Amino acid sequence: MNRTMTLVAALLAIALLGGCGAHYVTPGGSVSMAQIAGIGEQFDGDISKHFETRPAAAFPAHIAVVRVQDSGYYSRSYHGHSGGRYTIVTTRDIESDEAFERLQKMPDVNGVAPIGRMLVPVNANTIKDLRIPAAQLHADMVLVYSVDTSLYVDGKQLGPLTLISLGLVPNKKAHVTATVAGMLVDVRTGYIYGTTESTDTQSQIATVWDTEAAIESSRKKAEKNAFEGFVGEFEELWGGVVDVYRDGAVARRDEAPGNRYHAIQLK
Repeated sequence: MNRTMTLVAALLAIALLGGCGAHYVTPGGSVSMAQIAGIGEQFDGDISKHFETRPAAAFPAHIAVVRVQDSGYYSRSYHGHSGGRYTIVTTRDIESDEAFERLQKMPDVNGVAPIGRMLVPVNANTIKDLRIPAAQLHADMVLVYSVDTSLYVDGKQLGPLTLISLGLVPNKKAHVTATVAGMLVDVRTGYIYGTTESTDTQSQIATVWDTEAAIESSRKKAEKNAFEGFVGEFEELWGGVVDVYRDGAVARRDEAPGNRYHAIQLK
């Protein structure tokens, strides 16, 4: 059963059990960065092909930012629709303005822009489907990230889109673990500059989870903290990217007269 059908079944169960007590559906799943980047799927035994892709971004760089989740992603604050491999989440419910300001203020960054709803492709399956709207924003790079959130009760993991009852048995330990993982991709060529991630855990006694609001508070706190940590890790990654690639990128930029975005081409 795919994620969309699982979600429908969970919501139907809530409706049928509405008179038997309150329930909560755990958030949907994350997306494998390797999967949407095509790592492994295109491997045919010739490792040298992975070295043929070259970085082409100019500095200072424009960076597009986008969050992706599993197809048909659902949470209490967002319900996505996608006919492809993943859902593009355009609602900023865990990302603070301060976090985006930190990205904007990084050295050799000329602008940071989220990929908005108007540019979201209907059927998104690969990284190329994100590079196209990023190119429409005249971005040099696209930062793609996904949030993996798991709820645990007494050490047992509750998987994505799991229906749970509120008001759990006393004295059970509960916690939420959220991991934000992402990668920085060259819009022109698909070159991957690097990956980074951050994790946060919020622990409580399970009896505290007696309302949807209580669980949501724990989930969002874990996800927000994980995203803040992710931004910090990305700042360190960016410093290395600038040190390694800036000089070569400047040379390429100087060779292209006029509008430096006109030559964007996707493989």
